[in-house]
Amino acid sequence: MMLFVSDMHFGRGECRASEDALIACLRAHARDAAGLYLLGDVFDAYIEYRRLIPKGCTRFLALLAEWTDHGIPVTYLVGNHDPWHRDYFEEEFGIRVVRDAVVEAVNGHVLYLHHGDGIAMGGAVYRFLKPILRHPVPVWLYRTLIPGDAGMALAHWVNRRLDSGEPDQEAVRDLRAHARRILADTSASLVVMGHTHVAEQVAWPEGIYLNTGSWLGARTYGVLDDQGVRLMRWNGTQAEPVLVT
Repeated sequence: MMLFVSDMHFGRGECRASEDALIACLRAHARDAAGLYLLGDVFDAYIEYRRLIPKGCTRFLALLAEWTDHGIPVTYLVGNHDPWHRDYFEEEFGIRVVRDAVVEAVNGHVLYLHHGDGIAMGGAVYRFLKPILRHPVPVWLYRTLIPGDAGMALAHWVNRRLDSGEPDQEAVRDLRAHARRILADTSASLVVMGHTHVAEQVAWPEGIYLNTGSWLGARTYGVLDDQGVRLMRWNGTQAEPVLVT
């Protein structure tokens, strides 16, 4: 069983309940888990320095270490809130950190995996800024010129100002259209993304699109096993399927 989860936004407000719920969910699937994909915005803001990392989420990180120690691969696709990784996750946990889309064969499917940022047609400004914000020079300047506490505080402040808290329905439509183009134009048979905070599973003749939604809000995630792909929700004690139309 492959697991897909995104948009935890750890660090936004009081996140302990969300972290505990995710740990319980992953432990419930641990016996059958063959891999875990973290599809971005795991943290509401993440800036990794040469010798410092943001504090918090220690229990979740310990679980990731436990899984990789037992040979369960974990892949982390960075999102628009948490792109500034260095090498900590790779060296400390053995987690593969990916900064763009991934295409790979899993359980008889060819998967296209992406956080989903920079795809929406209404996000022209962000699409322009994205390569600048991820370029090594401005990232180095930010880390070097702004003290760590101030840099993290600024990142959290900007993210709060840019996030209205309401799903962007235009982005939902644009990601859905992008998924269908990928399925039609490539070998992918399953597209998995996050970013919109709107969970959905859509089947077309070309293949299937799964959006994991938001762990922060609805506790939704995806699974892929011998029975196929399914959108799931953690109800606090167990997993339950999300009805799709």
